[in-house]
Amino acid sequence: MDKVELNELLQQVAAGAVSPDEAALKLKMEPIKEVGEYAKVDMHRGIRQGVPEVIYGAGKTREHILGIAKTMLQNGQKTVLVTRIAKETADFVRDGLDGTAVLDYNELSRTAVIGEMPVPTGVGKVVVATGGTSDIPVAEEAAITAEVLGNVVVRLYDVGVSGIHRLLSHMDAIMSARCIVAVAGMEGALPSVIGGLADCPVIAVPTSIGYGASLGGIAALLSMLNSCASGVSVVNIDNGFGAGYMASMINHLK
Repeated sequence: MDKVELNELLQQVAAGAVSPDEAALKLKMEPIKEVGEYAKVDMHRGIRQGVPEVIYGAGKTREHILGIAKTMLQNGQKTVLVTRIAKETADFVRDGLDGTAVLDYNELSRTAVIGEMPVPTGVGKVVVATGGTSDIPVAEEAAITAEVLGNVVVRLYDVGVSGIHRLLSHMDAIMSARCIVAVAGMEGALPSVIGGLADCPVIAVPTSIGYGASLGGIAALLSMLNSCASGVSVVNIDNGFGAGYMASMINHLK
């Protein structure tokens, strides 16, 4: 249950469609679901934070991912996002669901979406931009995360500063965005440029793309942290998920 579903339940109580006892029973249902001895799924995270729990796939066995996902679905979660998951693992999970839910795997971002995609509830649009084509996997993780959390996403890929005219040709999308995720490796200049053009928050994502002195994304990270453009915040290297999550929170502020 998330905040929207909680509000709907309370409105049903107010309208007399659901009794207070029935509503109390739904709310008293165990907030933590233990899955074997390896996981404790937080079923009330959607009520507290507005977004249900997401499965971080790296480091988990395919059996663990399947068990956690099935527990979420069985307890009313309509959409389950799994990040950093290999295709072979996604295929195993799909087979293990036995047709009870659809699994859509994106090989580029290594994400799996299980269940139905939500109707967008964000106030405006989230723009996800990349400096180069090599940054797209991280950008797609951000874009899919934002979409799963109920946002309309506009993708502007390969619009880096080495050909600034490519970015400037999309000023309509930049100026109409509610939030922009700027993903770049190398020297990480894209967020500063976008930050100097846009009138909305910019979330900078450094990637590990670049030659030796880029130090696996540290050079881009430091550049973004030292941005002279106001309104730019920075997430960790290659953290597309964190950027997409934050962009969704901003886009849902009324």
